[in-house]
Amino acid sequence: MVKGRGSVEGLFIHPVKGLSAQPLDRVELRPRMGIPNDRIFAFARPDGRYRPGTRAGLPKQEFFALVSDHRLVGLDTHLDTETDVLTARVAGHDVLKADLSSEEGRDDAVRFFTRVLDLPAGVTPVLAREVGRRFTDAAAAGDGPMNWVSLVNLASVRDLGSRTGTVVDPTRFRANVLVDGLPAWFELDAIGQEFDLGGVRVRAVRPTKRCAATEVDPGTGRRDLPVVSMIHRTYGHQLMGIYLEVLTAGVLEKGSEVVV
Repeated sequence: MVKGRGSVEGLFIHPVKGLSAQPLDRVELRPRMGIPNDRIFAFARPDGRYRPGTRAGLPKQEFFALVSDHRLVGLDTHLDTETDVLTARVAGHDVLKADLSSEEGRDDAVRFFTRVLDLPAGVTPVLAREVGRRFTDAAAAGDGPMNWVSLVNLASVRDLGSRTGTVVDPTRFRANVLVDGLPAWFELDAIGQEFDLGGVRVRAVRPTKRCAATEVDPGTGRRDLPVVSMIHRTYGHQLMGIYLEVLTAGVLEKGSEVVV
């Protein structure tokens, strides 16, 4: 395994699956639990397998998300995790403010996203929220994977850009943690190993296979860069980043040291 020292350059949650990332300065982690408030809401497809009360993990295809619904990127959204109030802005103007803890607010949000997604008459998304569960991509693999934390190595993203003559925005990968200062692709060699992430002990459990969601420019919402095929042509795989299992409790802070 590669050894070295780096730092945490970014921390993010995505409270509503498919909507905007929200940056954090610090986050408290607990063993085998994910980052608090990450992917706690989602908009499920009305003809899919999600039903209120569902406790099984479901694949991303059961939800409206960037892999197939890139127009969601055109919204600047923020969820107040204390009050469950979801705000959406377009061009600096508020276009939605809905209290997802109330029936009226949930109905407002569903009507709004029905328009945004340009769904046919009579078809509306289902606002999904199940206490104690997360709608992460890894959730389909079980309750343990549901709580994995996603990490992307900025050196690997730069290496991809350098080899393909492009500029790749790391936020395309919608990770919880961005690290820098370590060798490119160290993360793939780390699978199965433990290391220190800002004072929190973690284990690298699985590489992250990428999908078409990464092809969407996070600034414009346009599908403008064939990221998956770029990775495959360059490296012979479709991986970028890894999933981590949290092993010890602690506070992870932006700027803290990563020791591999």
